[in-house]
Amino acid sequence: PVIKYRFLFSCPALQVQVIRVYQSQTKAELKCHSSCSPAGRLSYVWFKNREHITSVETSTYTTWFNPTDLFSCALKGHEKFPSPSVYGPKLPSVSVSPSAEIVEGSSVTLTCSSDANPAAKYTWYKENEDSPKASGQIFTITDFRAEHSGNYYCEAQNRRGRQNSTLHLTVVAGKFLHDTNCLVNRQYHLAN
Repeated sequence: PVIKYRFLFSCPALQVQVIRVYQSQTKAELKCHSSCSPAGRLSYVWFKNREHITSVETSTYTTWFNPTDLFSCALKGHEKFPSPSVYGPKLPSVSVSPSAEIVEGSSVTLTCSSDANPAAKYTWYKENEDSPKASGQIFTITDFRAEHSGNYYCEAQNRRGRQNSTLHLTVVAGKFLHDTNCLVNRQYHLAN
C-alpha cells in the first residue's frame, strides 16, 4: 500500500507589529514578525483590507493608512495562513451600572470597550474639563452628586488611531438618569 502524508503549514506566532508612526499620524512602518524558521530566506506577502499588496515582499512595510484600514501579513507561498490583522479601535461601547435610576450618594460605574489590535488603552474625560478623570476600561464615581452631572467620554486609543463615545449623566430630584441614547461618537487619526 502507498501511504500519503499531508503536511499543513501553520505559523501561529506570525504577527504584524507597528514599529513607528510618523509625524503625519497617517503613515506607519509595519513589521511582519515570525517565530517560524523555515530553511532559506523568508519572503512575505502583505494585505491591506484583505487585498494582496503585490509590490512588497519584505518583512517591513511603510504605508499611508486610515484608522479603519486592516493590515496583515503571511509568508509567501502560505497566504492562506495570514497573521491576525492590526487596526485602530472600533467605535467604543459605553455602559453604566446600575442601569436603573441612581440614588444620590451611590456609586456609578462606567465601562468602555472597543475592538482593536493592538489592544486599546482607555481614558475617561468629563466634557469641558482638561485633565482625564480616569484611565482604564472602568471608571467608578463614588458618592455621585449633582456636580457630577454632564457628558463623560471614553477614548480608546492604540498606535493605529483613536475613537471615543460619550455618555450623558444627569441628576433629577435626588436621582440620577443616564441617557445611553445620547451617544456622541468621534473618530480621530492618532495624535500624540
